[in-house]
Amino acid sequence: MDLPQLRALVAAVETGTLDGAARALHVTPSAVSQRIRALESATGQVLLVRSRPVVPTGAGTAVLRLARQVDLLVADTTAQLGGSPAAGPPVLPLAVNADSLATWFLPGVAPLAAEVQLDVRVADQTMTSALLRDGTVMAAVTADPEPVPGCSVARLGAMTYRPMATGAFADRWFADGVTPAALRRAPVVVFDRTDDLQYAYLRRRTHDRPAPPVHHVPASADHLVAVRLGMGWGMVPDLQTGPDDGLVPLDPAGAVDVVLWWQQWKLRSPSLDLVAAAVAATARAALDGAA
Repeated sequence: MDLPQLRALVAAVETGTLDGAARALHVTPSAVSQRIRALESATGQVLLVRSRPVVPTGAGTAVLRLARQVDLLVADTTAQLGGSPAAGPPVLPLAVNADSLATWFLPGVAPLAAEVQLDVRVADQTMTSALLRDGTVMAAVTADPEPVPGCSVARLGAMTYRPMATGAFADRWFADGVTPAALRRAPVVVFDRTDDLQYAYLRRRTHDRPAPPVHHVPASADHLVAVRLGMGWGMVPDLQTGPDDGLVPLDPAGAVDVVLWWQQWKLRSPSLDLVAAAVAATARAALDGAA
């Protein structure tokens, strides 16, 4: 397995096609195809399903992980040797949940912008560890405390969420209090179809699986805007609320703490360690109960 072959595999998976990989690598599609075939021959395994988009097989996922690790080590070493400016800083693909990205995460890593290139993938905190597992990213902010094989894990802290709404919305839908009957009727704003925060709260309060009207707004800032506009109530992180935002807590006892963890590959990389230290320091300052 050589570096051009490994990079061809990464480019094919990232772009979804061999043609896209060829454009990214500035070679011909046939060169990409030959490199991937050579890699499959060297490993004795089929690494890619040639669908649209192409997807790695189980063996391809393992080699993809290796390819990203090798590429990072090469980039780190090149930088330490004062390598070519054209190569740019090392690229670090990371997975972060949208609420962390919209609140505390970016201020922590922004000072590193000249030293690393961040490729941030957004997913629910319950899903980010899957991107680590399949080799898509090297590190993740996740709600999963169980380390992915080959990864280390460290506690970051907890984000506190509360059921919030505008005063007018609360007066209209919860005039008699936050009762199970009212929760079954009142519209709710949900981030996306993997977001279980609102549904978990509903199940806890109603002891069943209610199906109130739902608005899906899959962006952290826009989810907050939708709640502020009175479209529904939603679970809003404390980091996004303030005394002048026009929102009121529906249920003082309804707070939910989502504990976040930092998982990363067990790879001695100066770039990855730099980002991990910045994330940990920012989390200590921003999150409740940070380790």
